[in-house]
Amino acid sequence: MTTAGFALVTGGTSGIGKAVAMGLAEAGWQVTICGRRADLVDAMEREGRVRGVVCDVTDPESVAALFAQIRERHGRLDLVFNNAGRFAPARSFGDLDVDTWREMIDTNLNGAFYVAREAFRLMREQAPRGGRIINNGSISAYVPRPQAASYTASKHAITGLTKAISLDGRAYDIACGQIDIGNAATDMTSQMNSGSLQANGTMMPEPTFDVTHVVEAVRYMAGLPLSANVQFMTVMATNMPYIGRG
Repeated sequence: MTTAGFALVTGGTSGIGKAVAMGLAEAGWQVTICGRRADLVDAMEREGRVRGVVCDVTDPESVAALFAQIRERHGRLDLVFNNAGRFAPARSFGDLDVDTWREMIDTNLNGAFYVAREAFRLMREQAPRGGRIINNGSISAYVPRPQAASYTASKHAITGLTKAISLDGRAYDIACGQIDIGNAATDMTSQMNSGSLQANGTMMPEPTFDVTHVVEAVRYMAGLPLSANVQFMTVMATNMPYIGRG
C-alpha cells in the first residue's frame, strides 16, 4: 500500500463525496474538498479534518482556480476522487428537454473532464511525477434506468473517459480507475425506500447498502502503488435489480 499524500474530492460536501473525504482523512490523506455551496464547504472545513474550496466543476475557469490553490498550498496532488455529479428528474426520452440534457452533461461529464484534465497536467509535471484519478461512474454506466437517458449517457461516457485517461496516463505514471456504485444509502437515494421505477413500468422499493463500504473500496483503490490499478470496481446492494432481469 502507498503512503498517503494529498487528495482532492469533488462534490465533497454531502453523500458519497463527504463520506469518502472523511474516510481518506482518517487514513492519513491530506484532503481538499470542493463544492458549489460556500456554506457547506465552510461547514466541512470547520470540522478541521479537510480543507475546503468553493468550485463549480461545470466552469473550467473555476476548476483551474481550484487547482491553482492546490498548487500553491501543496505543490502536488496524489489522488483525485472525481465524484461531483447529479441526477435528473425522470422523463421519457421523447419528453427530455434540451436544458436538462445539457445540465447533466455539463456536470457529470464535462465537470469530470475539467477536473481530470487539470489533475493530469499537475501529476505529469510534479516531482516525483504521477498520481491516481478515480472516477465515480455508476451502475448506469452499464445498464440504464427507465426515463434516465441524460444520466445514463453521461455515465456511459465516464467509462470512455476513464479508459482514455488510463491509456494516456501510462507515460506519466498516472493511474486511472472507476468505481461504479449501486444504491449506496445516502440522501440522494433515500427515495428508493418508497419505490423506484422499474423497466416493466412498476414501482418497487430497492435495497441499499451502507456508504462505508464505498469508503473502504475507494481507500483500497487509493492505497495501491502506482504500478497497480483497479480499472473498474462495482460495489452494489446485493439484491438490487441489476444482474439478469431484476
